[in-house]
Amino acid sequence: MHAGVSTACLYPQYLEDALYELALNGITHTELFVNADSDISRTRVHTLHAIMERYGVTCRSVHPFACPLEPMMLFSGYARRVDDMIGYYRRYFEVMQELGAEIFVFHGNDNHHAVSPEFYCERYIRLVEAGKEYGITVAQENVERCQSGKLHFLREMSRILGGDAHFVLDVKQAVRAGENPLNMLHMLGSKVCHVHISDHGEKGDCLLLGAGNFRIRSFLEVLHGCSPDASVILELYRQSYRGISDLFGSYRMLSYMIGSIEKKAGEVQKKQ
Repeated sequence: MHAGVSTACLYPQYLEDALYELALNGITHTELFVNADSDISRTRVHTLHAIMERYGVTCRSVHPFACPLEPMMLFSGYARRVDDMIGYYRRYFEVMQELGAEIFVFHGNDNHHAVSPEFYCERYIRLVEAGKEYGITVAQENVERCQSGKLHFLREMSRILGGDAHFVLDVKQAVRAGENPLNMLHMLGSKVCHVHISDHGEKGDCLLLGAGNFRIRSFLEVLHGCSPDASVILELYRQSYRGISDLFGSYRMLSYMIGSIEKKAGEVQKKQ
């Protein structure tokens, strides 16, 4: 597993500035949250690549700002929009190839315009197939305001799509939707390829690690058992922490726990 921090934590800093600040403070694995079309212009992609090379930063995933458009563009009755949206997201896939990112984070349809799981998957698989052309995995994130917020819907997606079903498990979104993140992980298993992690408790549902009562280590142990190559990305809102040192503290805690779990698993394997 790989510990990382999303550039979204530093919103509304510009993408390249957020990446630079994370890199400068010793965070070497990230998710890039694209906040504008101009964030992935030729010049800015070159800047992102240069920062990553200079500081030895790797990027596992990219999150598009255009997710609010997905209900209208991908799940309406006007099929021509689907081609337009996939064409638009192909630009993201090209950028991801350049930056070495593998996972495209997808929100999907919202609850106000719900469609059947079958219709949903008919549209979704078209984006999945487009991603494959670039070596990109399109992964459905659980989002409270979307159809994907509930475990029963994700399980239906998994049933219909089979091996083409991949998921981003967002802990805070699970909590907001009244779902148990650990139960979601157990149910979705190896199809969880990526995690957005945060703590939660009496102080809120999006906290620094250790500031709530989430059993983080237990969660990571299960994740390691079913998806040992997953990236575990800290994703917090700006009001959830005071400064970059807080982010680095959670990153260091996460890195330590992952290292400890992997070491223990290695020792067990040697004894067998």
